[in-house]
Amino acid sequence: MVYKFLVGSEEAENFKLEIMIDSEDTFMRLRNTILDAAGYDKDQVDSFYICDEEWNKEREVTVMDMGLDSDDDIWLMDDTPLEELLEDEGQRLKFVFDMVSERYFFMRLKETIPGRSLHDPLCTRKEGRAPKEFSDVEDVVVAQKVTNTNIDDIGEEFYGEDGYNEDELTDLDAFEGNSID
Repeated sequence: MVYKFLVGSEEAENFKLEIMIDSEDTFMRLRNTILDAAGYDKDQVDSFYICDEEWNKEREVTVMDMGLDSDDDIWLMDDTPLEELLEDEGQRLKFVFDMVSERYFFMRLKETIPGRSLHDPLCTRKEGRAPKEFSDVEDVVVAQKVTNTNIDDIGEEFYGEDGYNEDELTDLDAFEGNSID
């Protein structure tokens, strides 16, 4: 079976990807396809989070075992086929590519295509520019000068609220109807 994922970003609303990958492939191959399409290095620690309907993280699939004692199962990207944890169209995920700043791409399993297979994952569509791979300390310093506040006092005004309004996210459905030049 082939999975079709739509990938987007709150930071760069015009950035969107469509990824097709075999359901028997691993999360690591999905990760590498996304990083290649975004132009990012593959030497960072990152994770996928399988989310509920409100984008709350439910299960982590990480690039490496960090050795933390936990009662939760540890799912490693290299060892976990997509079909082991994903099967329903509409399933939501976050791919956290910048663990320090908790920056991520939001993803949705848009379609499952039974009876087909893919040898290698494909980025079948790409629009816009990916956000910067790393957040800059300079961004914080500039914000400090603009707001003329102590850096310890920078809060929601700079970083935003913990939650978000789902209506503010770029509509991934609209991505399907757009053509790429």
